[in-house]
Order: sequence, then C-alpha cells, then structure tokens
Amino acid sequence: MAYPVVKQAGPELSQRIEQSKQFKEGFFYNAAPVNPGANVWASLKKVLFEKPEFATPKESIPFKAISKAQLQKPHYAIYRLGHSSILIKLGQETWLLDPVFAERASPYSFMGPKRFHSMPLGIAELPAITGVIISHDHYDHLDKQAIQSLAGKTSNFIVPLGVGDHLKKWGIPSDSIHELDWWQDISVADSKLVATPAQHFSGRGLRDRNKTLWSSWVIQHQDLKIFFSGDSGYFDGFKEIGERLGPFNYTLMETGAYDENWPDIHMLPEQSMQAHLDLKGQHLIPIHNGTFDLAAHNWFEPLERIAQAAEKLQVSLLTPIMGESINLVSPDKTDFWWRQTNDAQNTD
Repeated sequence: MAYPVVKQAGPELSQRIEQSKQFKEGFFYNAAPVNPGANVWASLKKVLFEKPEFATPKESIPFKAISKAQLQKPHYAIYRLGHSSILIKLGQETWLLDPVFAERASPYSFMGPKRFHSMPLGIAELPAITGVIISHDHYDHLDKQAIQSLAGKTSNFIVPLGVGDHLKKWGIPSDSIHELDWWQDISVADSKLVATPAQHFSGRGLRDRNKTLWSSWVIQHQDLKIFFSGDSGYFDGFKEIGERLGPFNYTLMETGAYDENWPDIHMLPEQSMQAHLDLKGQHLIPIHNGTFDLAAHNWFEPLERIAQAAEKLQVSLLTPIMGESINLVSPDKTDFWWRQTNDAQNTD
C-alpha cells in the first residue's frame, strides 16, 4: 500500500544540512555542550568489573506473541517489541519506531549485548508499514538487516539529517528516505511527524562520531499526540517541546542504560519522570530497558525506579510486557510484572 507523503518545500538535503543550526564544520552538535565521555574510565571499570548480580535475567522474562492477523485489523494501540523498538497502530496506519530485530545490539553477530527475550513477532508477520521512524544511528536503535528487510514493507523511512546515508548504502531508494532537522515536519497518510530536539550523540564506528543527527519525535494523529524520546540526557529541550507541541497523551521515555557518570546523554529514571512532566504528558511508557545489558545496573532497576517515582508523583505509568497491547483510546492498568521475577525478589 502506498501512503501519501506531504513534505515541506525547501532546499536540497545538502543545503539543509549546511544550514542546520546543529551542524558546524562537518559535525552535528547538541544545543548545549555535553561530554558523553565524562568519567569514561570509572564507567569502564563498572562495566567490566563491577556488574551487579542481575545485570542480565537469570530466567526468561515474559513476552506476548503478536499475530499478523491481530495487526491487520484497524485499531489504536502501542506495542513494545523490546528495548526502544515500538509498533504503533493508528487506525489503518502501522508505524515502527527504532525497529531492532537483531539478536545482538552490536556490529557483530557473535559478540555484544544479547537480547533477554524473543521478539514478539518477526518481520514476516508484519503487515504493510506506513512508515519507519529512526531516532539515531546507534546499533541498539538502527538495525541494518531489519531496515533492509522492511524495505519490502514500506516506502517511508523518516530519519534525522544524515542518517539517510546509512540507508542508501544499504540499498534503500532515495525517494523512500525523508531526512528532517529539529522542528521540521512531514505528513504521511493521516499523521504528522515532527523531529524534535534530543541531547545525545551518534556514530556506528570509530570515525563517524556525530556525523549524523539524533532526534526525538512527535507523532500527531487527529487528536492524539505521542512523544518518542529516542536517547537523551535531561535538558531544557523537553520543556520547550512541551510548550510548543504538548500536551501529549502518551510519552515513550528512555528509562534505562544509564549511569551517574554519563548524565549528559542518558537520563536517570527520576529525570525521565521530570522530562515527562516537562512535556505535559498524561501516560508515561518507559522504554530503553528490559532487552539488552548496556549499563552497570540490574536489568529491572529502571522499571522499579520509575514505578516508585510515578507512585510518589501520582503519574499514570504503563509498563506492558513485551508484545502486550496498550489501547490508546482507553488504556487498561498494567502490572509491575518484573516484581514477580525471582531476580527482583532476590534483591529485596
């Protein structure tokens, strides 16, 4: 199925990159200076020698399989597929956010962080996709094999400036790639997508640091507004997004793979909660957790800390198991499922 695309008129891509406020002398920059390598040796020591006992699950964590027939029916729902991979149904539209289907978040198939659980569905089970949205080019958010396989499912890949170069090298047609700078928007079918600021960095190797832009995203569909954080440290940009584009019915907030030694690029759970409040969000769905071991904390700690913050502040928190459907029209209460695992119980 082909979906109508409405792009803003403007200069060619190369001109837009050169004119971007985030771009200077060949590199992209955050709105304020950050140091993603702060205390790198302390962080490396923790990762190599001070991993907690439950950095990875000792037992299988629950997930719910998603059927192809289930997705072919028009409905309004969010499904967590794992980590920051999200499937959103908006009536007849189907959107994929940062789809990673690989077994490892790594350039290698034999080493690197391995997923804790199976995917709730495979790419073959997906219906036609309205569009794929990418936040940035790190391996736990941009999966080469998945992108190549999804080329047969969609003709719309919406990405931050520069990320399109990766996709073109992987065989994605140029006319299927839509690259946006912060605050630029694009309309596809009945949805409007806005690339919004984030505080992070990019790169897939040793020589391409910050050669592509990183972004959060706003998805507007009729009266429904969804915010997708991608990866970000806490910064004033959340307040600006909330003022300009909020309030939001749902926020998909990075809550996991954090460390006190790198607060500029990954939020602590309590900061994720504050960002949700800055955005004027109604329901918070914590993502970027429960799938890969990417930091020196127990795998369930992000979920527990955000649950405690939500209880304290009386915020609506939705924590589905992977593959479980969240009804966007009237969401049901979800369980704090990680508390039922032996891992979490053994730390009490």
